[in-house]
Amino acid sequence: MTTVFILAAVAAFFAILLCLPALRRVILTPLLFALFKRMLPPLSATEREALESGSVGWDGELFSGNPDWQKLLALPPPTLTPAEQAFLDGPVEELCAMLDDWRIVEHDKDLPPQVWEFLKTQRFFGMIIPPEYGGLGFSALAHSAVIMKLASRSITAAVTAMVPNSLGPAELLMQYGTQGQKDYYLPRLARGEEIPCFALTGPEAGSDAASMPDLGVVCKGIFAGEEIVGIRLNWEKRYITLGPVATLLGLAFKLNDPEHLLGDKVELGITLALIPTKTPGISIGRRHVPLDIPFQVGPNWGTDVFIPLDYLIGGAARAGQGWRMLMECLGVGRSISLPALSTGAGKLACRGVGAYARIRRQFRVPVGSMEGVEEPLARIAGLTYQMEAARVLTCAAVDRGEKPSVLSAIVKYHLTERMRVVLNDAMDVAGGSAICLGPRNYLGRPYQSIPIGITVEGANILTRTLIIFGQGAIRSHPYVLKEMQAVAHPDPAVGLQQFDRAFFAHVGLTIRTALRSFGCGLGGSFLLSVPAGPARRILQRTTRRCSAFALTADVAMLILGGNLKRKEKLSGRLADILANLYLLSAMVKQFEERGRPLDELPLLEWSCAESLRVIDSAFVGFFRNFPNRPIAWLLRFLTFPLGIRPQGACDRLGHRVATLLMAPSALRERLTQGIYLPTGTDEALGRIDDALTKVVAAEAVEKKLRTARKAKQIFAVDESEALREGVAAGVISAAEAEMVESANAARREVIRVDDFPADYGHTF
Repeated sequence: MTTVFILAAVAAFFAILLCLPALRRVILTPLLFALFKRMLPPLSATEREALESGSVGWDGELFSGNPDWQKLLALPPPTLTPAEQAFLDGPVEELCAMLDDWRIVEHDKDLPPQVWEFLKTQRFFGMIIPPEYGGLGFSALAHSAVIMKLASRSITAAVTAMVPNSLGPAELLMQYGTQGQKDYYLPRLARGEEIPCFALTGPEAGSDAASMPDLGVVCKGIFAGEEIVGIRLNWEKRYITLGPVATLLGLAFKLNDPEHLLGDKVELGITLALIPTKTPGISIGRRHVPLDIPFQVGPNWGTDVFIPLDYLIGGAARAGQGWRMLMECLGVGRSISLPALSTGAGKLACRGVGAYARIRRQFRVPVGSMEGVEEPLARIAGLTYQMEAARVLTCAAVDRGEKPSVLSAIVKYHLTERMRVVLNDAMDVAGGSAICLGPRNYLGRPYQSIPIGITVEGANILTRTLIIFGQGAIRSHPYVLKEMQAVAHPDPAVGLQQFDRAFFAHVGLTIRTALRSFGCGLGGSFLLSVPAGPARRILQRTTRRCSAFALTADVAMLILGGNLKRKEKLSGRLADILANLYLLSAMVKQFEERGRPLDELPLLEWSCAESLRVIDSAFVGFFRNFPNRPIAWLLRFLTFPLGIRPQGACDRLGHRVATLLMAPSALRERLTQGIYLPTGTDEALGRIDDALTKVVAAEAVEKKLRTARKAKQIFAVDESEALREGVAAGVISAAEAEMVESANAARREVIRVDDFPADYGHTF
């Protein structure tokens, strides 16, 4: 009884403090303020800039634990303008028709001169540059659509077109350049008179780009025959896309001012410059060979390169601000290019391999009718559906003016990883026809390129374990960044007041989230208020897991503090939960924007079930490995009081989804919309589409022949002889026999593979 009384008294004391802000700020808040300050992990200047860069969008709703679905569904669907659609239907289609990827990769090791010229004259390098500077001024959605279509035809061409529009200097100039820099460089970049590259990565600074040793020193020197205040640079960079052919080099380096020629500070920080590659001291032009995909990429060096201050992007006023500039522009680029490339590869696999599974026969049946093949086919379709939904939703956020730093990391990681899974599955289904390289093989080169997307623009391992949740927990959370900023405020009194408001609002949110999570865990998710419709239960299940995620993230940050930054396996699991909550949101949004098509419902259900399975598996792993075991048990009880049972889609649903890929339909067209579809049978996809139509039409005739054979009306085993007997017996017509022969001929063309002379590839 005494213990109960003491606990009740303590609870009453804290309740009074919470309800009386003036008393709370005197007694409780200073203690919490000091404790919070000690728990905070030390942040470098670059980490602080990364956390504060970009903007918060739907990720903030997910961190709230109770997302406003009406807010998401009310966002207008993104659309292409007539000019953007005309560009896709015109120059992009024309470019795709010009591309012979086998010749580009196997023989030329580069895009042919006429393709380079077409890219320049048609303003492919100026898609994001405003029309007033001679560019196309396209939306993020259009930019993404162009890259997606090109990627379905040639990875080399897609990478060449995407870099100037994402990680090239144009975005940096548009956001931060001086008016003089914009007026001079943007028209030249738009017309292709300048080929840009951006040099960030070096031998000692890969994913940890902030540790770059490349150095610029402010000093006096001679430039164009005059003594000026400028910067003397020394650097070594590698993996620089378009570097070997670049005429304009964007460069990131650390800037020092030992003589105080610019101000009081000596170490100014990371700075960005734009330098013509013909500047004395620059060595450029050698190439890397990234898994035999021959887009232009290579190293460059600079030795005692002297440049004027005017070469700094944004001028001298932007010295030392390079990291924030990069983080914001990288976030936009990461949202578009690699996700588009990955989605294009997924759609290509859906189109080709889904049809191939119907066309290719083993044991006298289409291979796609085998349950072992249905499983990867369902994954190919479902993961591609996820990719397309996330691609479009993220592009829409960029087009609304957001700079989604966390969401960009999610789509970069998860779409490139899904490309890996989809293409691995596609290779398994296609078998020998996919591993024999040659002009007939449409999967081999995308498959070879998988690790490139996984590695560039932030290696995927580190993106998952350090950025998605590590940055999202602070940047996207409603209160954590405010608490951190309050603790760091230069005026302690102001900081204490700001901390009090943010912290106790945070406490209130956590209590509400815990109650909601526990109630949902007991079955109350059926009572959650979400928009009505076919996706209602998906939204309720997603909301339940949002509550569990928000509570788990809050408790993890409270218990582990700065150590959570180093618990990368735990952070990675929380990142998986956050990312799949975003994918679930994107898929429901896509389904609603398309008018809730009933034929798409199995695909939506399979894809959402897969994300829910990943989320639940991540929760299991998190609770099993959380170092504070009593807290882990408490968290599991509050979030999943009846237990967690990760389970994906059932086999019946997988069968329905796999079947959708194997027949011409409106859904198959929607799922693969936006890729390049050659119509001639001299092209791989053209042959496959032609054969699919013929094979499906011939199946009814073949069924008649099987029935006749069972009824002893015909006896031939050989297919050609059976057709003749069938016509003679009146089982089928001559036109039907011709239909089967045409389908068989088309099938044989699809399953053929390339072969070469015995001395192919030899050099003497």
